[in-house]
Amino acid sequence: MKQKDEANRDERYAAWVGFDWGDQEHVWALQWTDTGERELGRLEQTPEALDVWLGQLMSRLNGRRIGIAIEQKHGAVVWMLLKYECVEIYPVHPQAAGQFRQALYPSGSKSDPADGELLLELLVHHRDRLRPLEQDDEPTRRLLMLVEQRRHWVEEKKRHGNRLSARLKVYFPQVLNWFDDIGAAPVLDLLARWPKLEQLQKAQRKTLETFLRQHRRTPEEAAAWAKQVSAAVPAVQDAVLLDSYVLEVTALVALLQQLQTSIKKFDTAIAETSRRHPCWAIAQSLPGAGPVMAPRLLAAMGNGKRYQNAHEMQCATGIAPVTVASGRTRIIQFRRACPKFLRQTFHEWAQHSMKTCRWARAYYDQLRTAGKRHHAALRALAFKWQRILFRCWKDGVAYDESKYIASLKKRNSPLSAWLPE
Repeated sequence: MKQKDEANRDERYAAWVGFDWGDQEHVWALQWTDTGERELGRLEQTPEALDVWLGQLMSRLNGRRIGIAIEQKHGAVVWMLLKYECVEIYPVHPQAAGQFRQALYPSGSKSDPADGELLLELLVHHRDRLRPLEQDDEPTRRLLMLVEQRRHWVEEKKRHGNRLSARLKVYFPQVLNWFDDIGAAPVLDLLARWPKLEQLQKAQRKTLETFLRQHRRTPEEAAAWAKQVSAAVPAVQDAVLLDSYVLEVTALVALLQQLQTSIKKFDTAIAETSRRHPCWAIAQSLPGAGPVMAPRLLAAMGNGKRYQNAHEMQCATGIAPVTVASGRTRIIQFRRACPKFLRQTFHEWAQHSMKTCRWARAYYDQLRTAGKRHHAALRALAFKWQRILFRCWKDGVAYDESKYIASLKKRNSPLSAWLPE
């Protein structure tokens, strides 16, 4: 162990810290690299308390750095720590920390060391197993935050849209038959103005036709819809139910309208940030990568320096399967420990790419013919795509389908036989 500690010693660092973060209070354990002396302490979860603690430490560092192991890669504490230049973050996966504790202290006794001390042990003695946090460049970080946040609000819009559909099925089901997209502007505008059938039927026929024409419907469609409105029959007559449901639908409509406005603002910010990114031309060249998917792929790939090789990218994004081996048994499983948003990005794009990419469609069909299920085939296609993406980003060149197909034929790839002439 002593030899390993000497190998792990880094003169750039004055101290190592295991940082057990919490919502209200943090517990830390520190070891000085020169003397091996340890200190323990607590501090409140406030920027002021963290600033005082690090200020006191920096006065003792003599210009050297401090390494901090923490069970967090993103979050409030990490963002606060990153503003100090002397701090190097070593993220530790919570599962790894838990298994490390279980291996050293299987009893689970109250006298066992605190999590902060366990993280310190992991950092001091097994730092070769950890990787310091490396931030992407500013355009990539900005874009990744924007596309993740946009996806969150799109999911919220979908959730509230489902709630709206559920309420309308009870007292105003005709709306669901009149319009295909319950979250579309015509539906929301209609419900904001006439939240129940009785109110809608009191409107003049000319008013109804004008309303629908304002939402890009033909005069014939508007006239036919006005007839359907006048012929509609109320689904319920219970005044108590109607009053409460109308109130909730009005609230949901207002929420959905605000979400639509916010998502458009995200779209504008994403488009502007994407255009300024140095690798935007590569992302735009990819088949099936439109105004939504291209920025997501750009955020996933960054400037091409995030991954050392294609296999690392495939594992880090959850596209590559994981092999579990025990004795003579080997099982290939779906990789669950990964950033879900990144895995979802490549998975969804693989499906989009088949619409315009000949070899992608042929490869998917080949896998399906061989017995692969839909999502397994998409992951295999995404796996293949990632090798191509890694090379494009590494070389700084746009994707060229004709070159790739020519390469397949030159290598006599089995896939070339599936390609349409």
